[in-house]
Amino acid sequence: MVFRRWRVSTILLFCSMVLALIVMGMPAEASAQENAPKWDWFLGYQWLNPGATVPLQGKLPSIGKGFGTALTYNFDKNWGLETDFGGSWNGQVSETTLSLGPRFMWRTEGMNLFVHALGGLNRVYPKINLSGNNGVGAILGGGMDMPLGKRVSWRVFEADFVPAHHNFSSFAPGQPGPISRPGFDGARLRTGLLFNFGIEPPVPPAASCAAQPSEVMVGEPVTVTATPSNFKKGHALTYNWSATGGKVSGKENTATVDTAGLSGGSYTATAKVADAKVKKGGEASCNASFAVKEPPKNPPVLSLSANPTQLQVGNPSTITGDCKSPDSVPVTIGGWTASSGRLSGSGNTATLETAGTSAGPISVSATCTDSRGLTGNASTSITAVAPPPPPPVVDKVLEARLALRSVYFPTSQPTVKNPNAGLVASQEQTLSELAADFKKYLEAKPDAHLTLEGHADVRGSVPSNQALSERRVARVKSYLVEHGIAEGNLETKALGDQHNLTAAEVKASLDENPDLTKGERARVLRNMKTIIWASNRRVDITLNAAGQTQSSVRHYPFNAADSLTLIGGREAAKAPAAKTVTKKPAKKK
Repeated sequence: MVFRRWRVSTILLFCSMVLALIVMGMPAEASAQENAPKWDWFLGYQWLNPGATVPLQGKLPSIGKGFGTALTYNFDKNWGLETDFGGSWNGQVSETTLSLGPRFMWRTEGMNLFVHALGGLNRVYPKINLSGNNGVGAILGGGMDMPLGKRVSWRVFEADFVPAHHNFSSFAPGQPGPISRPGFDGARLRTGLLFNFGIEPPVPPAASCAAQPSEVMVGEPVTVTATPSNFKKGHALTYNWSATGGKVSGKENTATVDTAGLSGGSYTATAKVADAKVKKGGEASCNASFAVKEPPKNPPVLSLSANPTQLQVGNPSTITGDCKSPDSVPVTIGGWTASSGRLSGSGNTATLETAGTSAGPISVSATCTDSRGLTGNASTSITAVAPPPPPPVVDKVLEARLALRSVYFPTSQPTVKNPNAGLVASQEQTLSELAADFKKYLEAKPDAHLTLEGHADVRGSVPSNQALSERRVARVKSYLVEHGIAEGNLETKALGDQHNLTAAEVKASLDENPDLTKGERARVLRNMKTIIWASNRRVDITLNAAGQTQSSVRHYPFNAADSLTLIGGREAAKAPAAKTVTKKPAKKK
């Protein structure tokens, strides 16, 4: 008997769990039913097996007499809060339940499946030897409703597992727990009617239409889409398309309107949507407007550009045309003309030859024609300028005469107190001739410049020699500026005793000096140390011009009248006397 009771309860619990999994696993859109009631009330018959053994009486029998009722408030189409009352009785026992808990219902048109889990009070009253007893219980299960109409459904079945716990220890002192405090594994079956209240009136079906694009040129298609709403889910819908103009071809909720041959204006496309399963109120319609425009007739727009826009007479210029139609029709460019010069080319590009033209502006024009014969004109201007005069010719005689010579200073000259001293007469003469020739040279090559490098012999300290070389190069620069050379054409460098001439370099300079005889050269070589010092008290001059660099010749002026002053007087043997040139008398004519 215990096994049989356990088997019935287990089967009901298993069925309830399967039903719960089926309902909870349904997709949300399938569980939605339109016009769900705000309240529903169940009233019907119930069969109950208490599933328990009590003291003094033993196993309680199944109860075939009973009724059940439940009132549920629905929060939405699926979830509700249920209050349940059930009562069963016979000649041996009666049991009532009062429970509260959530219910989930999956609603369709043909049936509604539900599961619930309730908790509450169970009262059992064995009528033999025992009084009534209250216990805590639950109701776990579900069932199926079949709608009979808008207001009434038939609850085909409801199967619940009804567990409970009761205490009969006062009637069975000293008895084991399963007898004095039995657990009820009840099973309950119900059937009856479900009444629905608070059903909102159905929302009528509707549809909306949209045309894309809403404005087209004649011949361009228009796509119209219908979007239905408030139709019953799962029902197949039919679409009937029409339009006030053009050829309509539709497929389900989308249609295409062919506007070929239409006149400009506004048109309307209409969709009628119907649910064949609904006999009344299963239709809706919508409209979408679109505009058809005739092709415009705007002339083409032409623009011309020249490269270059300014050129020397004799050089060519390329003219490029860019033509566009606002109506996007084919265009061609032609009719090229020029106010001067010779124009050649066709299509979008032409070439202007300016050989033989006069300096001044030249106008070039062209015409653009579209496929409908509409035209547009444009012009551009090119400026022809006379070629520049030829560059000045450098006087080759002057260039050959511009032989640079280094400038020499006496020992320790110029001084700090007298920075403008130190240039002897022969060296001033050298700089004067250089300044005169260089000014003429600048007329042909204005970018030419002179680099002045100052030197000192090795007898002083490094700082002293550096300062001395700076004063020497500054004195040469100031002398040239005084004689008309702009400072911008002069660059200075002070090297102190760096890069002093060696004995070998001085001897080579003496050997190459054309002004010295063999005997004079020999006498000078006997005082080489003093001559080396004198040769390093100088300023070298370098000519820098485009494509040309020329350095000064470092020939010491032994034949100058002031050469002993430069050498240092008693520090050297008597220098050779200056040669005297006797002019021959001119012949009488």
